[in-house]
Amino acid sequence: MWSSQRYAIEGDPRFFAINLSHDSLENHYKTNFSLMQHHHYSLIELELMMPWEREIYVAMLVNYVKEENDRIKQQQQNGGM
Repeated sequence: MWSSQRYAIEGDPRFFAINLSHDSLENHYKTNFSLMQHHHYSLIELELMMPWEREIYVAMLVNYVKEENDRIKQQQQNGGM
């Protein structure tokens, strides 16, 4: 049977502040909005991600979009095949 557990994050709270200092608050909200509107993430999914996990998913998504754009551009150059 499933049970609900809560985990406390212990340690120095400055850890997250230092690691997230490269991302502005404005960029954080714009990225959340884009992920929700264009890629169907829910706000709760985004908020529950660890900062490093979010960065990995965003990097993977950026790479995917670049590859798709390159593929579409290649198809257009080859006559729409």
